[in-house]
Amino acid sequence: MIQAYDDEYFMRKAIDEAHIAYEKGEIPVGVVVVVKDRIIARGHNLTETLNDVTAHAEMQAITAAASSLGGKYLRDCTMYVTLEPCQMCAGALYWSQLANLVFAAEDTQRGYRKFGVQLHPKTKVKQGILAKEAATLLKRFFVEKRNLN
Repeated sequence: MIQAYDDEYFMRKAIDEAHIAYEKGEIPVGVVVVVKDRIIARGHNLTETLNDVTAHAEMQAITAAASSLGGKYLRDCTMYVTLEPCQMCAGALYWSQLANLVFAAEDTQRGYRKFGVQLHPKTKVKQGILAKEAATLLKRFFVEKRNLN
């Protein structure tokens, strides 16, 4: 049987990474980077674990993907991320020349589009893949955090 690799399949892998972040007490954002139907990098938020405001899931995955490829450009890559990237991550994606960005949930408060940040002109964007599932995990995380305080 041939495995069907599509946007939903890879976004589920990113959601798996978000669950790992959730279990660590991190904001549950996860990401995978794919080349030719093969995951070459994974990441999830590590800002609390590393005490580093730049340790977003996307930043972790960009570094891992560049290492896997042996170069800094992600021209043939697709990044699947569970939340719209922030302006910092969008800036890094711009410089990496990412080919495709697929994100699940919108971030209307802190997403890159709210601030007018541009991705690389050749980057194609698709949104909304498993958005409800990703948003539900994020909401659950923040409700639990508020109830603990």
